[in-house]
Amino acid sequence: MSAPDLSDAYENGKYIDAAETYPPRWAEKAKAFRNRLGARGKCQLNIAYGDHPRERFDLFLPDMAPTGLVVFVHGGYWKAFDKSAWSHLAAGALARGFAVAIPSYRLAPDIAVAGITRQIARMIEVAAGEIAGPIYLTGHSAGGHLVTRMLCSDLTWSGCFPARIAGVVSISGLHDLRPLLQTGMNAVLDLDKDTAAAESVILCADVLPVPVTAFVGANERPAFIQQARWLARAWPSATVHIQPDCHHFNVIDGLEQADSVLMTKLLG
Repeated sequence: MSAPDLSDAYENGKYIDAAETYPPRWAEKAKAFRNRLGARGKCQLNIAYGDHPRERFDLFLPDMAPTGLVVFVHGGYWKAFDKSAWSHLAAGALARGFAVAIPSYRLAPDIAVAGITRQIARMIEVAAGEIAGPIYLTGHSAGGHLVTRMLCSDLTWSGCFPARIAGVVSISGLHDLRPLLQTGMNAVLDLDKDTAAAESVILCADVLPVPVTAFVGANERPAFIQQARWLARAWPSATVHIQPDCHHFNVIDGLEQADSVLMTKLLG
């Protein structure tokens, strides 16, 4: 008997009203945000962390000396988007006195998920060299996978990142990639049984003892709520927060507000 097709279980857009309006609104808000901060000299754009044109991040600075660094990693199932659509999500952390780094990264099928993992690790080391203090990681969907993946012991670091990490919030993150083998998107991701397992954070045998929140919307597809619960069962350091009245596209909105539930989970 063939395995069931899980494509619909991991499909978000068709279950969200006016889903097609979200990406252009994100891009518009992000551009306006960059323009405002740029006029005040509070953003540094396209900082290189590698040789590829997509290996760049934007760094946003608070009005005072930064307390530390927040890194936000965007989603898109490792195959869509770039940093330009998310700049406005730095607003909440900036208001709390943190610098915020938002990277682009190479996308599937140009690179494997394992390669993206190592790109993000390299980017964090570069950003950490720019900003002193504690580091907090957050990411959405595939980005939620990538920030939790940073805690797995198989990664090697040339800098002091592991000693500085203070907390992680995975927003609607994907923590077990094995179900994606049964989706149509795997034609792009090109995962197999071994690579899906290797990149599934719930299977990491040794992780940094850092507080982790799996933050997910109550109105998300059940698969994403299940993914959050899988992480909490696998990692003693992880807890689940289910945010009422949020779906996969608006669950990130709290990053714009200094005192939101999401920002409290991230920075306390």
